Amino acid sequence: MKRPNKLNDLDPKSWLKFQKSWFIHNPPPRRKGVLVHPAKFPETMAQEFIEFFTKNEEIVLDPMAGTGSTLVAALRAGRNSYGIELNPKYAEIAEQIVKEERQSLGEKVERLTSKVIIGDATNATNNQLPKIDYVLTSPPYWDMLRARGAKTQKKRRTSAELDVFYSDDPNDVGNLDDYEEFLERLVGIYVGLQSLLREKAYLTIIVKNVKKGGKIYPLAWDIGRELGKTYTLKDEKIWMQDNQRLAPYGMNSAWVSNTFHHYCLQFRNE
Repeated sequence: MKRPNKLNDLDPKSWLKFQKSWFIHNPPPRRKGVLVHPAKFPETMAQEFIEFFTKNEEIVLDPMAGTGSTLVAALRAGRNSYGIELNPKYAEIAEQIVKEERQSLGEKVERLTSKVIIGDATNATNNQLPKIDYVLTSPPYWDMLRARGAKTQKKRRTSAELDVFYSDDPNDVGNLDDYEEFLERLVGIYVGLQSLLREKAYLTIIVKNVKKGGKIYPLAWDIGRELGKTYTLKDEKIWMQDNQRLAPYGMNSAWVSNTFHHYCLQFRNE
């Protein structure tokens, strides 16, 4: 007797393929409208996660929506979505991109909700959201966007049109320079979502460990440990990028890796 699929609408082959613990995803070039944002994950990858962890027309939340990658991916997957974004500029960009995506997809998404909310994710429960079936998000990687030596930021500093960091808002956890305070506040945001989530809803957090001052801070592992006290940490998938140029960090003197992977942590509200 065939068991009913309670989690998603995938066929067995697609289900099995997604269960692989690592994957390579090199996203297409970013559109001009979202290039201003200093760090985002690709809609193409987000759609794969949404289609695994939800069924058609279920509800997806991104509490740190940025320029709307999760909402665009949810539309393409046929899901309802909400995004909370602290920076009004990014929220405005997200609204425009979502509007264009809805126009592109036409009638098949008319029944779907895709709403961008300007606000602080710390206060997510104040937004009269419906029960959420899935959370997909990526937090600031501590204050690394403010590290002036960051190679990825050097080109952005030469352009007045491109942001180097998320915002100057004191409520933006990406502006905290104390790691333990950052970790505590970040985990607190995700803990605060629990009352919004249906039972057994999954949360995927895309994050990486960070290097600062010659030391590695295990951000992904610390989130797993601390948030695992509220939700069940079920597993991880490792997102690898193999199209990045290698740099000779520490050549002939010290070990410094070229870090081209992220952790996609899967939690469940049990």
